Amino acid sequence: MSLPGIAFAGSRLDRADHLRVDEAALAKLADGEARLLRLDGIDPVIGGDGRLVWAALEDADRSAELVFLGLLDGRACFARTAQVGSTAPPDPQLWQLIATIPADDLATYGAARSLVDWHARHRFCARCGTVTHLAKGGWQRTCANPACRAEHFPRVDPVTIMLVEHDGNLLLGRQPRFPAKRYSALAGFVEPGESLEEAVAREVFEEAGVRVRDVSYVGSQPWPFPSSLMIGCHALADDPTITIDTTELDDARWFTRAEVADAVAASHSGDLGTAFGAPPPHAIAHHLLRAWLERG
Repeated sequence: MSLPGIAFAGSRLDRADHLRVDEAALAKLADGEARLLRLDGIDPVIGGDGRLVWAALEDADRSAELVFLGLLDGRACFARTAQVGSTAPPDPQLWQLIATIPADDLATYGAARSLVDWHARHRFCARCGTVTHLAKGGWQRTCANPACRAEHFPRVDPVTIMLVEHDGNLLLGRQPRFPAKRYSALAGFVEPGESLEEAVAREVFEEAGVRVRDVSYVGSQPWPFPSSLMIGCHALADDPTITIDTTELDDARWFTRAEVADAVAASHSGDLGTAFGAPPPHAIAHHLLRAWLERG
């Protein structure tokens, strides 16, 4: 199975890693025809054409720290670091806006959001508590304490998200925060000291009491809320008995192929299926369901 058209992937930006360590080159680029990505805090600013809004960096207030995003059509692109970070899920209005942004712009925005949000949440050294300063074009923060000088880098948190199959049916669950009748693939963070396969097995058992085997990788999605990598997997179960962890899920149940197909078809027009509501197209869970249906 493959997952084409994943939201937040496919940016046209050249990340130009070789420029991050060249302060003179970055300064020269910033003084040239560089562009600044307009953000409302960490949310996107969208123009009348439906695309991201860029401003000339030379006209911008440079009192804030600037992060080098990369090169786009040969021009350097920057974003301001945010003053306040957020780990809260986006509100419905942002989801509606995200659904309208062209795929390449959405990928650029996703990377920028994760990066500026990381800076907002890492202004102090995790080792000694001293203030940190931006380095390497914004892809590092360095502790200002001469006795420490710890280097901190933007992190991506790996999350497994998995379809569990038994006799042609899929196990899906709903969290308390989901809209009514919505179900999705089970998911959870990979913990220290475990493989992806072990994380899938642990999370499914913890949340639904189901033992799985034959875990396989399907595809991945960068998820900038705040900065995760969703790792899509598929697994098989021999025993369909469900024991729900009610601290994690409101419900979990098995759905037939026909019910999944109906829900996925309905989701493209924003509707609910007869049995449940599928995840929206910008979520990797939606693509996992589609790929499973197409596999037959």
